[in-house]
Amino acid sequence: MSNEPVSPPDYRHDTVLPLPPEVRADAWAVDAACPGNPGPMEYQCIDLATGARVFHFGPVRGTNNIGEFLAIVHALALMNQQGIHDKAIYSDSYNAILWVRNKHCKTKLVRDDSTAKAYELVARAERWLATHHATVPIIKWETKKWGEIPADFGNKKK
Repeated sequence: MSNEPVSPPDYRHDTVLPLPPEVRADAWAVDAACPGNPGPMEYQCIDLATGARVFHFGPVRGTNNIGEFLAIVHALALMNQQGIHDKAIYSDSYNAILWVRNKHCKTKLVRDDSTAKAYELVARAERWLATHHATVPIIKWETKKWGEIPADFGNKKK
């Protein structure tokens, strides 16, 4: 699988990525990867208009759900910091979207020395959510309908 973007259809002039018609290009897509669960967790964000990576973090020992949660909060905080209020965030994780909405990461990850960094990041994200009012829409990426989210790491087992 190539990392090069495929040309978008002729009718899409708002993105370099081949996005479904119902997907907004004025958005960022986030995703996490965690081979093993728990395991080395990382996450990233892709700008749907340009195809560029906005940020990447990790790996640290954690879970995929924690990575999905942190990716959304990281995107919200960066948009807030940069004064971006006209974009949306796509995530394929229902759990992470719910956790962000509830401002609490409801993980069952064992808390020990190996997961201390993940728990530190979760606490920081929860503090940010408690002290900031984010108005950017967080939209569920419909993988069954649209295929893998553009921020996918492409390392799922077949």
